[in-house]
Amino acid sequence: MVKKNLNLSPVDLKLRHKAIRAKVIGQTIIWVMLILMYIPILMLIAYSFTAATNVGTWTGFSLKLYSDLFHDEEIMTALGNTIILALSSAAVSVILGTCGAIGVFYSKKRTRAVVETVTQIPVVNAEIVIALSLTVMFVFVGSYLFQGANVFSFWTLLVGHVILSLPFVYLSVKPKLQQMDPALYEAALDLGCTQRKALFKVVLPEIFPGVISGFLLAITLSLDDFIVTAFTRGAGLLSGEKTIETLSTLVQAKIKKGPIPPAMRALTTILVLVVFIAVVLITIYQNRAHKKKTRKGRASL
Repeated sequence: MVKKNLNLSPVDLKLRHKAIRAKVIGQTIIWVMLILMYIPILMLIAYSFTAATNVGTWTGFSLKLYSDLFHDEEIMTALGNTIILALSSAAVSVILGTCGAIGVFYSKKRTRAVVETVTQIPVVNAEIVIALSLTVMFVFVGSYLFQGANVFSFWTLLVGHVILSLPFVYLSVKPKLQQMDPALYEAALDLGCTQRKALFKVVLPEIFPGVISGFLLAITLSLDDFIVTAFTRGAGLLSGEKTIETLSTLVQAKIKKGPIPPAMRALTTILVLVVFIAVVLITIYQNRAHKKKTRKGRASL
């Protein structure tokens, strides 16, 4: 290694040392960011295996919090509401976002530019603006179309979450459409496929990774949303005649009265584990799909 350095000119040595310093600084910043991001999560996971009320107090290994979690009716109700809302809003957002992305992609340039500009507004807009505007709209609908009836329910909450996540689904599907060879769709039509069959046999398989990414992103946005949920929720789902409680609204209500229930630490650990497994499985699937596609490309050559 020393001999190689002796053969380098002073300018090359300076550039090499500069590159090494930049690499070390970049990796250090990345590791510091990762540590700051994951230390709180790791602490919650660690203290979910002790029965202590406060984080920071270790009273010995115990699975009591996990037992308390599944016997806590309030938390289980909020969890069920959250999961139902997340899956339903994500499904609706994926259908609308995928159809919209395909329609815009095959539209004229002027129409495409207008729709893409409009789609960017909810992404950069403050969430409180979306929540307030939806509340005003629902109050107006209830006052003038339903003669003063209270329209706030699961359906208003679902509309709010769909509006929140729909632009992100569109932005996840759009790059996959741009990466797709446009000749594939035309070739399918030339070979006798109908437009519908070409859509399901050619277009959707090509953009499927983007659809999955949009679906997962929509679920994530719905799971941790509080502002839109607080403004648009009503009675329904597992809460029955009571106002719908999700995990975010339940935690906020508990913080007002006192400390967060210790059982929430166990729930956090389970959620982190589920997300980790989902990410690993999706990564494995994408890697296999990429290898399969590469092999097909080489075989065609």
